[in-house]
Amino acid sequence: MTTEFTQLNLHPQLVQAVTEQGYETPMPIQAAIIPLMIQGLDVIGQAQTGTGKTAAYALPILQNIQPEQNHVQSLIVVPTRELALQVVEAISGYGRYRPARVLAVYGGLAYGPQINRLKRGVDIVVGTPGRLLDLMNKGVLNIGQARTVVLDEADEMLSMGFIEDIHAILAETPPDRQTALFSATLPPEIRRLADKYMRDPQAITLGGEQVTVAAIDQRFCVVNQNDKLAALTRMFEVEEITSALVFARTRAGTNELASELMARGYSAEVLNGDLSQEAREQTLKRFRENKLRVLVATDVAARGLDINDISHVFNYDLPDDSEIYVHRIGRTGRAGKSGIAITLVAPSERRRLKQIEAFTRRKISQVEVPTEEDILNHRKDRLVKQIGVWLQRGRYKKEREIVEMLLQEGHDPVEIAAAALKVARAEEKQRPIAPISPVAEPAARKFERRKNQSSGKGRTSANEPVSHEPGMVRLMLHMGKQQGIRPGDVVGAIASQARIPGYSIGKIFIQEKHTLVDVPEEYLPQVLGKAKEVHILKQPTQLQIA
Repeated sequence: MTTEFTQLNLHPQLVQAVTEQGYETPMPIQAAIIPLMIQGLDVIGQAQTGTGKTAAYALPILQNIQPEQNHVQSLIVVPTRELALQVVEAISGYGRYRPARVLAVYGGLAYGPQINRLKRGVDIVVGTPGRLLDLMNKGVLNIGQARTVVLDEADEMLSMGFIEDIHAILAETPPDRQTALFSATLPPEIRRLADKYMRDPQAITLGGEQVTVAAIDQRFCVVNQNDKLAALTRMFEVEEITSALVFARTRAGTNELASELMARGYSAEVLNGDLSQEAREQTLKRFRENKLRVLVATDVAARGLDINDISHVFNYDLPDDSEIYVHRIGRTGRAGKSGIAITLVAPSERRRLKQIEAFTRRKISQVEVPTEEDILNHRKDRLVKQIGVWLQRGRYKKEREIVEMLLQEGHDPVEIAAAALKVARAEEKQRPIAPISPVAEPAARKFERRKNQSSGKGRTSANEPVSHEPGMVRLMLHMGKQQGIRPGDVVGAIASQARIPGYSIGKIFIQEKHTLVDVPEEYLPQVLGKAKEVHILKQPTQLQIA
């Protein structure tokens, strides 16, 4: 069967395998990358997961593999074990008629089977940085003759702290190798990596709207931190969710949130670092098979997650940086499909949201949390729609027999129908509509009013002790310029010792003998509770309300 893949100079056996898997035309990144890699050129592909980049590098690698070689010809470095398995599966499928010996190596499994496979000979190795280095150090993985090296999801590997491992791996490959780098974003560290190890790379960047996942319907709603669970369950009521990924900041947060959702009748499970590899794979299998509707995940656990048809991504907690936001929401709306991303924003997180909008160059639409009336109307409309479907099908013979029996007993037809609907709606009692309080006036405004009453002034200056930024409270540290502290020292100390996100910390004013710092009012109790005495530059100092 002739397809547009024939125009990419691919071997007919590869075209046949791709066609049999149902692909008729190459995706944009495939059409751009494949001819370049077949020629042996270095390439940089900026693209989200789900845009077809695996085939973009896998097909040229299979095209260029030489038979009966006794060394590793191609090395593919990926951030997670799951992505390693997915890449191996894809290569095996594409190489159905042009086979190559391919092996996935990653942590969490015994070394023995991987070492035995390497000793028998492998053409393509797909692995995570840590396990690759371990096998190299053991002397069983030699990449000194690898002709092609692929760095897949390079920015993910950077965020996971693998950048030094990648430098070490690349240093062991031939200087004249072909290098392909794929990344959703290109932060400075990744650009420096490319400058050091790549030879005149050809840069392929998908259209701006694809890079910033503009196809996704992005929304946010402002709620008090304590009302986020209520807001989330209200969203679940009115959104047409087939499968949803909910991101929370910590492992403990995912466990607590998943438990709360299950208690309210939702099919939810966690995906975090506490799971064994077997438990993780079983959870993902249930999710893919639609036996599980909601996954509550941490960013680390979701890295490398490649599941199509996720209809919604919910940011229960805002991520620490904007690139993580892009990765999160990019897990919906894949391969040209539409998707919805909804972020729950506490009042003190508005500034963080503005930073995300600036990074993605897109305005995120604000929506209101569904009201109780909205939810009741939605439940009624859904029930009426379901009844209409069954009335059209007419397949309710046994139920009709029950109705006729009740009619013979003298019951009114309308009363019978009403009672039946009452029974049908019984499960709604398991999903009470949780109340939501109005977004509270920031405590900082009360501090400001107190200051105004005593000074007669309106706004505060940098030297005044009370923050005028909504949602923030000004604190004072008994260290300043004389001790040589810098803003980064302040942020690092408070964020790590109070366990709050560093980005949430506001303005910092370093004076000669003291420092003023703004923190969100919602974090005030834990900041004063856990960081009343913080250590900066290895010196203890008191932290108190200014």
